Amino acid sequence: MDNVAHIPSYLSAEHLGPWETYLVQIDRVEPHLAADLRPLAPILTRPKRALIVDVPIRLDNGEMAHFEGYRVQHNLARGPGKGGIRYHPDVTLAEVMALSAWMTVKNAVVNVPFGGAKGGVRVEPKTLSLAELERLTRRYASEINIFLGQDKDIPAPDINTNEQVMAWIMDTFSMNEGKTAMGVVTGKPVSLGGSLGRKDATGRGVFVTTVEAAQRIGMSIAGARVAVQGFGNVGEAAARLFADAGAKVVALQDSTGSIHNPRGLDVRAAKVWSLAHHTLIGAPDSEPIDNADFWGVDADILVAAAMENQITTANAGRIRARLITEGANGPTSPEADLILQERGITVIPDVLANAGGVTVSYFEWVQDISAFFWTEEEINARLDRIMREAFAAVWDAARAKGIALRTAAFVLGCERVLAAHQMRGLYP
Repeated sequence: MDNVAHIPSYLSAEHLGPWETYLVQIDRVEPHLAADLRPLAPILTRPKRALIVDVPIRLDNGEMAHFEGYRVQHNLARGPGKGGIRYHPDVTLAEVMALSAWMTVKNAVVNVPFGGAKGGVRVEPKTLSLAELERLTRRYASEINIFLGQDKDIPAPDINTNEQVMAWIMDTFSMNEGKTAMGVVTGKPVSLGGSLGRKDATGRGVFVTTVEAAQRIGMSIAGARVAVQGFGNVGEAAARLFADAGAKVVALQDSTGSIHNPRGLDVRAAKVWSLAHHTLIGAPDSEPIDNADFWGVDADILVAAAMENQITTANAGRIRARLITEGANGPTSPEADLILQERGITVIPDVLANAGGVTVSYFEWVQDISAFFWTEEEINARLDRIMREAFAAVWDAARAKGIALRTAAFVLGCERVLAAHQMRGLYP
């Protein structure tokens, strides 16, 4: 596939960022698709809809500020759009396009009836007061309102957004509709129709898929040394679950720095310290290490749960782990992926490993629509079953075709999406 031919006019070929990574992934998977579906593959290289909005708000000092916002619906063949909203100063349209495309594949891999979507605002939320953040959220929700709806496009939290942001979006949409619309977002507070188990869902999915992979490569989780990059919602939950299972979390890294203890860190104490001091540095029984040295830590398992493009040609050769689990979206560059394959390191790809969040978002959506809610035990049991079944399907496909887990996951997900297109046909 000629990737240049699939670059839309509104993007610069020199600044594709994560979208280029996604195109390379599609290019690599295309030869492995079923022959009758292969001609449809170009559908995956074009987002269905992309919306760019101006988000003006009144600051607390009375001045007006403008922020750039996006919402991209990559593919809706299998159901309404589903994907998070992130607030970050480096968000770009190309990034949101890639994230929405990965959501398309991810939703299909775990076989939930959603298409792929994603949103973002170019803002450093730490510079805004709570009132300014609310005004930003409500204005952004109003600007993308034409995309939203429980049967059209359902946002969720992502980087720098949380259940409070989702509550504001739900309320804004509900006011415009003249009725309470719980199903328009997921990741809401439980008091507003949120699901039990949602907060830890992505990290739990990371843990469950890692356990499944470890069993298949002959690794015991009890006593395994784990390094976790990213100590937000995903990384913290995953680290805590690994520690509870008897693993030793030997290194943690977040945006403030990296800490290490070869005997194992106290994950809960590190979380308390981080919340109190806004940094991991100085956490009990830990030593600070250089961020670059984090990648060379002696560990059996590495969880990449921060941002995209973290594992690159610069550090892929230093990684000592036998197993890498992608808790973030797109943390491994295509070039680094090849290096890891050559070194025999097993990589559980993002479109499988971090799908626990969208799976429980699906549960939340179903519960909101039916007005019937499950217990946390029921949620976790359903999540674990879906993640294990999805992992087994990807693992078996990889072994049958002699391909990497990432390629196998993309084959499985892309074929489900393209089969839906094939059956629906082309309108008009």
